[in-house]
Formats: sequence, structure tokens, C-alpha cells
Amino acid sequence: MLKLENVNTYYGHSHVLFDVSFKVTKNEIVALLGRNGVGKTTSLRTIMGLTPPRSGSIVFKGNEISGKKAHQIAKAGIGFVPEERWIFKNLTVNQNLIMGIKPGQMGKEVKDGWTVERAYASFPSLAARKNQKGEVLSGGEMQMLTIVRTLMGNPELVLIDEPTEGLAPIIVDTVNDVIRQINDQGTTVLLVEQKLPVCLDLADHIYVLSKGGIKWAGTPAELEKRDDVRKEYLEV
Repeated sequence: MLKLENVNTYYGHSHVLFDVSFKVTKNEIVALLGRNGVGKTTSLRTIMGLTPPRSGSIVFKGNEISGKKAHQIAKAGIGFVPEERWIFKNLTVNQNLIMGIKPGQMGKEVKDGWTVERAYASFPSLAARKNQKGEVLSGGEMQMLTIVRTLMGNPELVLIDEPTEGLAPIIVDTVNDVIRQINDQGTTVLLVEQKLPVCLDLADHIYVLSKGGIKWAGTPAELEKRDDVRKEYLEV
């Protein structure tokens, strides 16, 4: 579904991603795992066209998207959930979800797609809060709303950046359940995380980043056996 080959990204003159290559297969959860500041978020921004690559190839569903604008990439079927949990705090949960619907799709029947009604059926805790403003939600509820609002655009692939950052352990489990549920219902996920247990629990495949490059790739079961990889690239 998604394939990056030898992608190099810069912030000004600073070289941040070095020949990054990885792939995401349809219906998988793939994790980019690593310490802070190693290029995980930049990888998502590069895919979305927010920080375009200087060189390399990014192919989504057989089409080259490197160099395209962010709105074109979103229209092609990629959704982005940023780390900052950007919700409209002065709007209700219901209004936030409506804001996620793509222009021209309001009121149209979406076969097998995400609608506000389906969101409430899938996530009853959001339904219970639908008339409350975003500002009164907990951190976990804000994260859930951010993810589900992105689904309102019916992306085939969702990029999720650090969804458990700053959340209490019990809330982390709730957010993990949301990610697992949307994947079970047909949405492919590319997940950025620095928490090893989250990746081991959720991911089908893991890519370990360090200093802007992919240093290791494999399954969660394989990573559990690699004390050397965890010690060198993941432990603080």
C-alpha cells in the first residue's frame, strides 16, 4: 500500500532523514519505533507532504506522492493524527466529528465507510459525550476524538503520531484498543511510538529508527529476542 525508498528529508540545511526505506502492507499496523528526536515524526510529515523530501520515492497504492501537496495526499486516502491532539475545544464532540468529513461528502451515504453514526456505534464513550465541548474531555478522550475525527474522511491509511504520549497507563490501554479496533474494521495504520510495549502489543511489523535512519526491521516476536537492538537503539 505504502512504500518509501531512499527518502532524504531536510529542515533547511539540516539533514534529518537519511535514505529511509520501509513499506506498509494493506490491513497492517506498522510501527516506527525509536527514541525522541530520531526522525519518527519527520517521517510522517514527509509522507503527508508537510515536510517534502529532498530526494527519494514515496508510493501510495501504486502512485508516486512525493512532491504532492498535503491536501492532495489526504484526498488520495491518507489521514494524519498529529501528536498535539488538535481538536476544536470550543466545539462539541459531534461538531468535531462533522469537521472531519471531507468537502462534498456531507450528507452523502458512504457505503462501508465511516460516518458519525458509525463512530458512535463503534465508540460508545464518544456518543456519551457528543454534546459536550472538547475542552472538558480528558487527554485520552481527546486522543480518541482526534483519531476518530480523522476516520470521518474515510482514509485507507492513517498515520498516528505518538498517541500515548503523556497519558496514564490505564488510558494508554484504552487508546491502544481504539487503534486495534479501527485496524480490525479495515483501516491500515502507520504508528509512531517510543514506547516499546505499545509497539509489541499492536504492531504487525516494527521499524527501529535512530539518527534519521532505519537500523532494524522485523516482527514484535523477533524484536523481543533482540536484546542488542533494544539496548543500542531503544533504552534510555
